[in-house]
Amino acid sequence: MRAVTTVSVVVLASAGIGHAVLSSLDADIARVDPFKDMKNRPEGGHGMNLLLVGTDGREKITEAERRKYRLGGTPCHCTDTVMIVHISEDRERASIVSLPRDSYAEAPAHTDAVTGERHGAHPLKLNAAYAEGGPTLTVRTVENMTHVKIDHYLEVDFTSFMKTVDVLGGVRICTAQPLKDKYTGLDLTAGSHLLGGGQALQYVRSRHTDGSSDLGRMKRQQRFLAALVGQATSSGVLLNPMKFRDVTRAVLGSVRADKGFGTDELLDLGRAMRNFSPSSSEFTTVPIGQMAYAVKGIGSTLKWDEPKSRNLFESLRADKPLAAPRSPRAPRPRTVRVAVAPQQIRVQVENGTATTGLGKRVDGALAATGFRTTGRPATAPDRTVRRTVVAYDPRWDRSARSLAAALPGSELRAVAGQGPLLKVIAGTDFKQVTRVRAEDPHQGEFGVVTGDQVVCP
Repeated sequence: MRAVTTVSVVVLASAGIGHAVLSSLDADIARVDPFKDMKNRPEGGHGMNLLLVGTDGREKITEAERRKYRLGGTPCHCTDTVMIVHISEDRERASIVSLPRDSYAEAPAHTDAVTGERHGAHPLKLNAAYAEGGPTLTVRTVENMTHVKIDHYLEVDFTSFMKTVDVLGGVRICTAQPLKDKYTGLDLTAGSHLLGGGQALQYVRSRHTDGSSDLGRMKRQQRFLAALVGQATSSGVLLNPMKFRDVTRAVLGSVRADKGFGTDELLDLGRAMRNFSPSSSEFTTVPIGQMAYAVKGIGSTLKWDEPKSRNLFESLRADKPLAAPRSPRAPRPRTVRVAVAPQQIRVQVENGTATTGLGKRVDGALAATGFRTTGRPATAPDRTVRRTVVAYDPRWDRSARSLAAALPGSELRAVAGQGPLLKVIAGTDFKQVTRVRAEDPHQGEFGVVTGDQVVCP
């Protein structure tokens, strides 16, 4: 009884201190009214929906930071990042849905925020809604597209993002392949990295590390948010009122929020997140039905997959988990992270030994872990192979390294002109296939990953 009483007093005292601290900061939050004069809004669901937008505002960035982190250029006054953050009604789960900035959207009738000109309903890219009508048009456009009622609005710029990461002491991310982007200056080797605010900004802004452009960038943003949640919930920040104050001050010093997002809401989120872990968060991107959907006067856009998107947002409104359920009793097999998913790699297996049936065994083991084998193993010209070989065309080197990771101890052998079909020559050293998965594994109907799947092991 004494122990319970002591804990209760400590919790209440912390909450009291937190409320006093945050109340003093509440007045410093820049306010915006994104819901002004809005009518015919979607019905509210269960839980809380927060629209998180990242803008390209850089007014408070120093010249040194501009040069170091490649933040020059003229801001477009548009949204680089648009996410719906859903906090479940029981406050035990956060579902984050990324909305591509180049999504084909239809803006309702509105008055241009810059020119004052009245516009009728018309098509545009989602990120242009902010430039034309500010937060209000952004919220209206998102609600029209998703039929999800937005309860709160939070707008983050470059400055607040960098400060938050630095106050947390940096955020650790892992990458299975080097990441280099000459536009943002990002230059990371494969492996684990503790990113400070500036590097973290480069990481979440980069679009040119590979051919995936904005979709790849959104996956990195999701991975970073998962790591951020893990850092905040494991470092004692949410249990220490003073640390909570410092992080909150860093966040709120350069953000804009709706008038209803204040002290009580922040404390509510803080209390909820005390029980969070990376597995409590789930991430996905709205399903895309058509890439490079051309629209006259707008250019190339991304058109959503209507049936899948409708199901996704229905689940969000109903406060249902997006990720496929996991059996708590089923042990998760050991997996190795790779750059290319097994489902994208075609493989021909050859038996390089005198052991009858080895080629069939290797082919079956690779197919069982997701590789696209031919299903017709052959006999290699050389039947005295000791060390298993992965033969590959240098143009498919990333796929080859991913396949080699599934065959520990195998030899990578470049063969110019071999083409996209990789070849495995099984040697006498073969024992088993190790499970591998891409950095962005998908599960469930909506291609969802949970935070524990994308943070560093």
